[in-house]
Amino acid sequence: MEQITNYLRTYFDWFYIPRFTITDAIEIIIIAVLVYYIMDWFAKTRAWMLIKGLLVLLLFAGIALLFQFNTILWIFKNTISVGVIAVIVIFQPEFRRALEQLGRRKFLSGIFSTEDTKNGMRLEKKTLNELVKASYSMGEQKTGALIVIEQDVRLGEYERTGIHLDAVVTSQLLINIFEHNTPLHDGAVLIRNNRVVSATCYLPLSDNLDISKSLGTRHRAAIGISEVSDSITIIVSEETGAVSLACNGVLYRNLQKDQLLSKMEELGKRETIREKMKWWKGLGKHEKSNS
Repeated sequence: MEQITNYLRTYFDWFYIPRFTITDAIEIIIIAVLVYYIMDWFAKTRAWMLIKGLLVLLLFAGIALLFQFNTILWIFKNTISVGVIAVIVIFQPEFRRALEQLGRRKFLSGIFSTEDTKNGMRLEKKTLNELVKASYSMGEQKTGALIVIEQDVRLGEYERTGIHLDAVVTSQLLINIFEHNTPLHDGAVLIRNNRVVSATCYLPLSDNLDISKSLGTRHRAAIGISEVSDSITIIVSEETGAVSLACNGVLYRNLQKDQLLSKMEELGKRETIREKMKWWKGLGKHEKSNS
């Protein structure tokens, strides 16, 4: 390789092959991942509209520079610092949500965590069955309901907005809570570690403009809490009786019983230590994945 490089340098003075090391490769990978997540964040928020607006302004500034529009260039020069502050203020919710999502990602704790649960599930099978039974019983009666299942991200600030409870999750309890004209029916129920910990909780509403206008406050609140945490939220529509599920900012609408149960098991599954460390052992045994 060195002989070929020297040969090319002899006949092509302009030709230069930079020295490439493992550090350069790692740096390129890190930058590529960061750029990907930044672009993905821009595409999923109102910030994408900001980018398009800035491109239009840059194009306009380029035209002003080309034709020497000194007054316009002076305005650009003296307003750019104010514009940066204005962007931060206007898009403060998006920046906050991005930092919250970054904080929710567990890069090392997911590997070296010492926590283990039975079958890797956060909720017991009995609790899941009670949730499904209650949801579709309320759906048949068209009783609106909002049930938030806490996972790794603590929801203490939303728990404090409701009335404290400490009860085992049963379908009868949930149906009674959301019954019309009862003191606890308004708001959301918060479930933690197979227990109902709070009722009548207030949740943040999503400001996602892509949400269908046919969806009401209950669905928007479910999406909102899923955007700021890793919680799973069950929604029972008061108008149609349909049961939906919200997680990670995504709404799964009109689920059947088996679909709801399987989706909750899929989203609520937590890897056990054996599963987390499996790929480490595989490296030592030169195992290969069939996928």
